[in-house]
Amino acid sequence: MNAQPGIFALGTPEHGYLEFDLAPGAEPVALVSAAAGLVEPLSTTGGVNLVVGFRPELWAEVADPADVPESARGFDRPLVGAGGWTMPATQHDAWMWVAGGDRTAVFDNGRAIVTGMASVARLRREATGWLYRHDRDLTGFIDGTENPSLLEAPGAALVPAGEPGAGSSVVLVQMWDHDGDGWESLPVEAQENVMGRSKPDSIEMDDDTKPADSHVARTALEIDGEELPIFRRNVAFGSVSHHGTAFVGFSRDQWRLEEMLRRMAGVGDGVRDGLTRYTQPVTGAYYTVPSVDALARFAPPEED
Repeated sequence: MNAQPGIFALGTPEHGYLEFDLAPGAEPVALVSAAAGLVEPLSTTGGVNLVVGFRPELWAEVADPADVPESARGFDRPLVGAGGWTMPATQHDAWMWVAGGDRTAVFDNGRAIVTGMASVARLRREATGWLYRHDRDLTGFIDGTENPSLLEAPGAALVPAGEPGAGSSVVLVQMWDHDGDGWESLPVEAQENVMGRSKPDSIEMDDDTKPADSHVARTALEIDGEELPIFRRNVAFGSVSHHGTAFVGFSRDQWRLEEMLRRMAGVGDGVRDGLTRYTQPVTGAYYTVPSVDALARFAPPEED
């Protein structure tokens, strides 16, 4: 099963995120079919990469069971962590991620998507993203240092062959608002303690000096000494006055994503990620990103 190629198309500087809900009276299969019909033309002639995902329950309703990842489910309730700190649930029915080399292409194709989905879905949320200083986020630190290489990324991001949903992925999409003034008021050494890494070159602190509530300590997942990575495609989003990080994380199973969020929120042990004192999630949704083969089964027939 072939994955949607846009998942791994690194280097695109401009991004758009569109979330839709099923229109009144429309059938889920019609939404999936409309979305499937947009992927190839926009990715081949529109000059952008388009990745499509669906609310896991909606995809499971219309797809063959062999194409449905077993672990996927919607982000239907807030995640409440230590001290009542909360990650909101803002699940929608479909997610479309447009990435390209220039803002015009992303904008024009985004409008084409909204038009193409108009009969079956309503646009509920959109965000504009861009690469900040090549590989850093708005904290000034390098983002995705622990990302697997492109050779290793499919093993982290895609359901393995032989399992239900092979070639598909589960994606977590969150928009995190930054308190830029609060963050920038910290000395660099304090910022590094929050992150668990050096700022200039992203060298991880030793275990004996790394704070237990540092971002690195709270987000690294290990089972029996084996690291369980995800594949991140984060960028900055927003404006001068209101901005943050668009977190887009792909995984072969949903547990890795859920456990990362639980650890960040301090569920269970009460140790909340220090970075969450300077950035707050304002959205949260999981989507099944079907394989190309599974999605193609819903594409409208080509016109002669």
